[in-house]
Amino acid sequence: MAESNFIDYVKFCSRSGAGGAGSVHFRREKHVPKGGPDGGDGGRGGHVILRGSAQMWTLLHLKYKKHVIAEPGKGGEGGRRKGADGKDVILEVPLGTVAKDAETGEKRFEITQDGQEVILTSGGRGGLGNDHFKTATNQAPHFAQPGEEGIEEWIIIELKLLADVGLVGFPNAGKSTLLSALSAAKPEIGDYPFTTLVPNLGVVGYREDRSFVMADIPGIIEGAAEGKGLGIRFLRHIERNSILLFLIPADAKDIKKEYQILLGELQKYNPELLDKKRLLAISKSDMLDEELMGQMEKELPKDLPYVFISSRSQYHLTQLKDLIWQAIHS
Repeated sequence: MAESNFIDYVKFCSRSGAGGAGSVHFRREKHVPKGGPDGGDGGRGGHVILRGSAQMWTLLHLKYKKHVIAEPGKGGEGGRRKGADGKDVILEVPLGTVAKDAETGEKRFEITQDGQEVILTSGGRGGLGNDHFKTATNQAPHFAQPGEEGIEEWIIIELKLLADVGLVGFPNAGKSTLLSALSAAKPEIGDYPFTTLVPNLGVVGYREDRSFVMADIPGIIEGAAEGKGLGIRFLRHIERNSILLFLIPADAKDIKKEYQILLGELQKYNPELLDKKRLLAISKSDMLDEELMGQMEKELPKDLPYVFISSRSQYHLTQLKDLIWQAIHS
């Protein structure tokens, strides 16, 4: 994913079309000089619709679209002819897209399936023609219903990456290096914090042509849930991962403490994240010998599956993939 192309947040004004007015019309034929009302109904205003697409991974195409406007419906006509509905505006979005009300922050819905369509802003209803208003005491109503106004509202669209495994760790923990070692993804890699400024997805090949998707989420720092560092901008991507793989380097001062800090940030952001399956990988372990690993194992969190790995030397990467695959399918 190129950094310049990955957009996971857009805000725009969505305006649906107004409904067409009902028609005031009376039947007039050569042999029926005083025919009754036959005004048709107005057409519905166009909707603004979101449609899921499995072929998309960014909201880049919506970045500069500040106003989305659907067509109004056409007015009704004589002979009970209904006006044409306004043309809908359909915006294709990646799976994992969430629509929110920009003023209240309230979540409207989430797009999770390819081809799924949900109305974002409903078009106004068409007005009823005068044919609907005739009664025993008013055989010739000279009025019809106007069309309903369209809706204008500000909308926020956010993207949450959809992956089997989400990498969680502090900046410079080796997440990008691991993703590049396991898949064909080519994230930017550097020996400084916040090398990764956008999430990266990689397809990891497994035994017998099987595979799973891994997401490299930009590094978390203590206080991320309150907006420090890159803040909550990227924490939402973790919500859609079925498994969380915590990556902590072997040269960390206190692996257990770092794990607890990471866990705490996730809990503050969304307590439901703690319900996900969790694995631990201790990176940069090629510098360790068996004796040192044995000592470190005693200090690791209990009941948390773990593996010592090295992305650069490929040490225990097969065991890591086995651990992940077992967690996905257990």
